[in-house]
Amino acid sequence: MNKFKRIVLTMVLSATLMILPLAQDSFGLSDVYKNNIYDPGVLKILDSVVKVKVGQKAPGFTLPAVSGGKVSLKDYLGKKNVVISFVPAAWTPVCSDQWPGYNIVKDLFDEQDTILLGITVDNIPTLFSWTNQMGKLWFPVLSDFWPHGQTAKKYGVLRTDGVTERALFVVDKKGIIRYIDVHNINERPSLETLVKELEKLK
Repeated sequence: MNKFKRIVLTMVLSATLMILPLAQDSFGLSDVYKNNIYDPGVLKILDSVVKVKVGQKAPGFTLPAVSGGKVSLKDYLGKKNVVISFVPAAWTPVCSDQWPGYNIVKDLFDEQDTILLGITVDNIPTLFSWTNQMGKLWFPVLSDFWPHGQTAKKYGVLRTDGVTERALFVVDKKGIIRYIDVHNINERPSLETLVKELEKLK
C-alpha cells in the first residue's frame, strides 16, 4: 500500500472509531437492541493462557453458523486468509460495537483476500437474536456453545467464567497463524493494526 493510500486509510479508520458509538442507526440498530445491551462492568483483562503461537498451524474447527449449516476453518484453506474474531458474549457493549464496525471496512478485507469468522460461546438462538437486532453482518457468525468453548480452549482464550477473551487470530491461506492479538477485554482491537497485519500476507 502506497503512502498516500495509507494516510487515507488511517483517516478513515480514525473517523470510524470516533463515529461508531454514535452511528448505531446507520447499522439499523433498533431501540430494542440498544436497550437490551448488558453491561458487565470492567472485567479482568487476562484470564487465560494462549495455547498457540505465530508460525504454528491454526487448530481446526467446525462450528454451527447462525445462517445455517456449519463452517470449518479448512473451508478456506488455499482460498482465503482468515481473521478469527473471538468476542466474550452476545448482548454486551464492546462486542456489540466491534462486529458492526467490521461492516464499515469490508472492502479492506476484500482487498486483502480475507474472510472474517466471528465466534462466541453463545448458543445459536442467542446469536440469532443478537445479530438480527445488530443488523446484517457480512461475515459468518459461529457458535462455540457445545461442547462449551471447545474451539476457544484449543486457542487458549476460554476464560474461567465461561466466556472468551477478546482475541484476533490472523491465519494465512496455508493455515498458518501469522498474528495474534489477545486484547484488553474491555476495549475494541485496533482496525488499523489489523489491516497492517493483513497487508503483510501479500
